Amino acid sequence: MKHLLTLIIVAWFFFHPVTTVHGFGWGFKPSRDETLPDVGIYGELIKNRLAFYADFTEEKHIYLTFDNGYEQGHTASILDILKKHDVPATFFVTGHYVKSEPELIKRMVDEGHIIGNHSYTHPDFTKLSKAEMAKELKMVEKAVKELTDQKEMVYVRPPRGMFNENTLRWAEELGYIHIFWSVAFKDWEVDRQRGWEYAYNQMMQQVHPGAIVLLHTVSEDNAKALDQIITDLKERGYSFKSLDDLALKHLFDDALFF
Repeated sequence: MKHLLTLIIVAWFFFHPVTTVHGFGWGFKPSRDETLPDVGIYGELIKNRLAFYADFTEEKHIYLTFDNGYEQGHTASILDILKKHDVPATFFVTGHYVKSEPELIKRMVDEGHIIGNHSYTHPDFTKLSKAEMAKELKMVEKAVKELTDQKEMVYVRPPRGMFNENTLRWAEELGYIHIFWSVAFKDWEVDRQRGWEYAYNQMMQQVHPGAIVLLHTVSEDNAKALDQIITDLKERGYSFKSLDDLALKHLFDDALFF
């Protein structure tokens, strides 16, 4: 599967050149009626790139993604809940996280989840050269490969959501797909948690068919709300999918037209 994605990425890169270099920070206006959020100009900026913020098929699929910059003691319980419900997820990790939490990294892969690249030191990619960006990504690749059976990385989440057309192109050249998001809320401040109901309500209000959800594992609220979130969304007819399902479905269909 990973090799097929790599071939499609190479073909996509060849047919989609890039010229501008301005920096942007991903953002959107949340939706409250189970529709895609308004992402403004960002949608056009990534339209012809290897980048996703949602699945546009209108099927009631959800893609759970977690950002892991450091550990706050909640990831194990999150993994327990995902295992209980047989739900796949992608964990975007930094170099610090891989070095400090090798057992959790191993567990993620052993339990069928995907490790994504969140850079080694969490810099703003738009302020780096191509060589510097490549070094950030390759260092994470190497660290994860040494620990787990996951030998390739396909998905990148840029630190702070910062990107431009150069960084999108560079990622493609390095064999990566950018993963942004269509559901998120302020969950990363560990000293300002608001209770599990807050995380639950934010998710249930913003969710929509094809949502790529961004959560941070440092949030106690997220860890406590996740079981109820998954249970209730399944009752509403949603199913949880892997990013591999999303990428292969969309990129393979598009590749047929090259």
